[in-house]
Amino acid sequence: MLSISQRLSQQQKLSPQQIQYQKLLQLNNLALEQRLKTELELNPILEEDLDQIVDEVERDEYEGDESDEGEDTYSEDSEFGLEDYMNDEDYFREDYYLNNNPNDEKTLQPIAPSEETLSDHLLNQLYMLDIEENLTILGEEIIGNLDQDGYLNQPLDTIIKDLAMFQNIEITLSDAETLLKRIQTFDPVGVAARDLRECLLIQLQNSSFDPYYTFLAEEMLKNHYNDFVHKRFEILMSRMEMTEYTFRTVLDIIQKLNPKPGEGNILLSSLNQITPDFLVEKEGNNYIVTLNDRTMPSVTISKSYIEMMDQNKGNKKLNNREKQTYKFLREKFESAKWFINCIQQRRETLLKVMKAIVTKQHEFFDNGTKFLKPMIYKDIADDIMMDISTISRVVNGKFVQSPQGVHELKYFFSEGLATDSGEEVSNKQIKERIKEILDSESKKTPLSDDKIAEILNGEGVHIARRTVAKYRESLRIPVARLRKEL
Repeated sequence: MLSISQRLSQQQKLSPQQIQYQKLLQLNNLALEQRLKTELELNPILEEDLDQIVDEVERDEYEGDESDEGEDTYSEDSEFGLEDYMNDEDYFREDYYLNNNPNDEKTLQPIAPSEETLSDHLLNQLYMLDIEENLTILGEEIIGNLDQDGYLNQPLDTIIKDLAMFQNIEITLSDAETLLKRIQTFDPVGVAARDLRECLLIQLQNSSFDPYYTFLAEEMLKNHYNDFVHKRFEILMSRMEMTEYTFRTVLDIIQKLNPKPGEGNILLSSLNQITPDFLVEKEGNNYIVTLNDRTMPSVTISKSYIEMMDQNKGNKKLNNREKQTYKFLREKFESAKWFINCIQQRRETLLKVMKAIVTKQHEFFDNGTKFLKPMIYKDIADDIMMDISTISRVVNGKFVQSPQGVHELKYFFSEGLATDSGEEVSNKQIKERIKEILDSESKKTPLSDDKIAEILNGEGVHIARRTVAKYRESLRIPVARLRKEL
């Protein structure tokens, strides 16, 4: 039986301007500069003016003929009026330009090498695929989430959810997996794998080695991977019933594979010269935070298009062509206004977050890594009254230059461990201490994780063996028996 009923529910929907702001927020300076150039090409209302600030312009209202029923007319009650934009002083004041760093002669302007990056190399291959536009956008997101070794550390379902939320693009997990597998066969083969085993298997499946030994290598990685990575070779030979010759041949094939497909002849963007997004300079006892955006073009509303609108001033009625022109300009003015607003809001948010980080980590900027304090995104979010997701977008992929060198913003965030004194120390300090301990150990009798934990606990740091193991692995230091030298 059919029935009609009402249901009350709450839904969160982002406006187009909010979506645009979120997307701009996560761009670093180099990516934003490219985004600006693209927007200047797409929107004729926007123009670049590096030499002068546009003076405030006052425009009279354009009135349409209200007597023309059934036709598009433009009166003072119209939802759009040119003066709504042109009489807004914000558009003509100096700090409304993207380039808001006047008279700053200290701004760093390094030039990155022009070599092709891994991302460029992969994107060129992606654009050659005959796939839907939504899948191309997904491919761009996948490539954009690769780390310096060429691995995809971001879960695929998370990337799909982000596309659905911020770009209204719905893609099934099955279609996403299919595209990912195609990207993994790009040059270099094995890129975008989610772990080492997947990376090696992809390379084997696309190799030209002897089929028999390739099959055995795949079996070893699929079914005996744990024994393989821990070098339990005698156990492997026994379990797979292989002769020593066969085992060495299989092992030789695996050793010829590339565990880091992101490295090699194709340069990573991270290996190019880094252009800091922020500059932190000390003046007296205080630190001054600025955005390194001096090379950015200034963006404003084009006066030539304002004059184009004035040409029909006084007419009571527009012909069809003029109506279409006015409608086009109306849409482009609205888009330009949103874009400039988002750029300005992005700038203010970035500075607010960076200033909060400097305040929290003041001792680091004074004295270095050993004075880095435990800090998480929530600490900054609470300080500046913003959402944690906003802090994450600001931090991701951005760098700061300070008296302590150039650091990625993620560097300043870490969990803390308790000490006997009741204070907390950053896990980065603990990692640094673990590295110091291992650098000074005897290579004939390397220290176990238990022994390292015992040393740290003796120094007043409460840490478990499994935590030591996690930190050691993050430093890419093997276990004790693999560090032993005869």
